[in-house]
Amino acid sequence: MAHRITLIPGDGIGPEVTGATVRILEATGVKFEWERFEAGAEAFAKYKEYIPKELNDSIERTRVGLKGPVTTPVGGGFSSINVELRKRFELFANFRPVRNLPHIPTRYPDIDLIVVRENTEGLYSGIEHEVVPGVVESLKIITEKASTRISRFAFEYARKNSRKKVHCIHKANIMKMSDGLFLRCSRNVAKEFPEITYGEHIVDNTCMQLVMNPYQYDILLLENLYGDIVSDLCAGLVGGLGLVPGANFGHECAIFEAVHGSAPDIAGKNIANPTAVLRSALIMLRHLGEADAALKIRNALEKVYRTREKLTRDVGGQAGTSQFADAVIEEMQ
Repeated sequence: MAHRITLIPGDGIGPEVTGATVRILEATGVKFEWERFEAGAEAFAKYKEYIPKELNDSIERTRVGLKGPVTTPVGGGFSSINVELRKRFELFANFRPVRNLPHIPTRYPDIDLIVVRENTEGLYSGIEHEVVPGVVESLKIITEKASTRISRFAFEYARKNSRKKVHCIHKANIMKMSDGLFLRCSRNVAKEFPEITYGEHIVDNTCMQLVMNPYQYDILLLENLYGDIVSDLCAGLVGGLGLVPGANFGHECAIFEAVHGSAPDIAGKNIANPTAVLRSALIMLRHLGEADAALKIRNALEKVYRTREKLTRDVGGQAGTSQFADAVIEEMQ
């Protein structure tokens, strides 16, 4: 039976990197049925909606989405498509594994971190208003329900996958009520998992610790804004956003996506690196119960990076997007 997947190619380089990823996925022999939909500015131009109803209906039907990057306007325009989808489908857990690829020069070899970020509230609730001209207020929403839910996600993942430590990252020394609530919920959940070492670090100290000694961490548990910032910092430890995957999990649905931008300046030039979308798709395969296919692609991808002959320009090669995909497919044979 084929897996039905909602595919959101995105804009800019999105269609190129998702197209390459789809080719690699299909080369595993696993059967897929893709339901393709646009989102963002291109969707609005056609349907007068940034997230068309048909796209929502598809995700409700398939329960699984694969998404390329979508441009988000800065300082105006429409809201982030990523944030809207996460809210709409209650995708409360943002999951960002951070691991090195072979022969990508970094300061830190053998990184193996996971960032678990609460995805639905905090300052990203988007509740803002102008108090008086020149004064704007943004509300940070933290609830016991969401804080407990994301904490349990992190600890349950640790238990199922033999991870040893969970650190709750906070700023409860200053935001004693909001971050204090997040911290208390994490402590309460930690008591249910005595085999997992539990730690707490203040977020600014965490950023310093990550660039001094990232090996002290295993799973980082954070509220929304801190998780957004720290997950990008961790991506920098292994080569940047173009190499790391992302996933968003809810109780009913999951969307797997690249976390880098849409790079419109190189769109259509067949030079974009599809690695981030592809690694996101590997998480999707495991979510679908296709662990063997995921391992097959992972081994092929790492071999392409190890031999370095068909890498894209951003990681020191000369290959195009399509050549890179061809090389991964060839290594799977």
